Amino acid sequence: MLDRFTGMQIFVRVAALGSLSAAARSLGISQTMATKHVGAIEERLGVKLLHRTTRRLTLTEAGRRYLESAERILAEVEEADAAASAERVEVRGMLRVNAPLSFGVREVAPLMAEFSRLHPAVAVDLGLNDRFVDLIEEGWDAAIRIGRMRDSTMIARKIAPCRLVVCGSPAYLAERGTPSTVADLQQHNCLGYTLSQGVGPDGWAFGADGKVKVPIKGNLRINNGDALVAAAVAGQGLVYQPTFITSHDLREGRLIALTLDHPPLDLPGIFAVYPSNRHPPAKVRAFVDFLARRFGSEPPWDRGLKRP
Repeated sequence: MLDRFTGMQIFVRVAALGSLSAAARSLGISQTMATKHVGAIEERLGVKLLHRTTRRLTLTEAGRRYLESAERILAEVEEADAAASAERVEVRGMLRVNAPLSFGVREVAPLMAEFSRLHPAVAVDLGLNDRFVDLIEEGWDAAIRIGRMRDSTMIARKIAPCRLVVCGSPAYLAERGTPSTVADLQQHNCLGYTLSQGVGPDGWAFGADGKVKVPIKGNLRINNGDALVAAAVAGQGLVYQPTFITSHDLREGRLIALTLDHPPLDLPGIFAVYPSNRHPPAKVRAFVDFLARRFGSEPPWDRGLKRP
């Protein structure tokens, strides 16, 4: 009988990387063994966890539920290990972490004072930018990444979900009307985010698998989500952005979330990634555990926010 815990680890990695072969490489096992472990879970549960095509893997509804539970269990095991070894491994040293600009400013930087109080022997070098950094070549200990993981050589741990929402200001919607279908978006001024394909300046994707694609056009494209949202609040057009950027304006009524005939794109989540050492440094474990505890399955920016 295959080990359940190992199977759970493999399944979480497959979900993060979107590929059995990539997950197998990152864990140093064969693709055949990874496939056997996932198959054993599905057989034991009597449900399919993954939709398999020739190009990619996507989670079924049962797979998404199992993933959430598996991530929580694995995180608890990691925390138990860290707690047991805390007396012999002191958390100290320089921790270099890279994060996307908007998420880093809004959600990571405000937590640094608390992290420093918990771990006074750790100094943090927090780098904020939206380019894809090479952790090894540039000397980063860890990075925060949003969406599908592209680098199978990294350990990726989900620290929060990432919901997307299409929204516009009350003034814009009063003037131009409120779209009710994704096709209606083609008649609107849609502000484009240049660093994404799924919610980019030429087309927006919808649905859990992103297969519903709608061409869009607009008179503004920007490489920063906060700047796009500021333009939307001012009434320039519609934006398709994560709730960690839009939630405050949604709660204050400066933006209104749209309910369309297809759900927003289902992003895999927000991840902490670090080099695939067998034993990551205590400072990295401490930081990743800290963020996972502070964010969790319902992060602060999503609490009480109505789903469109």
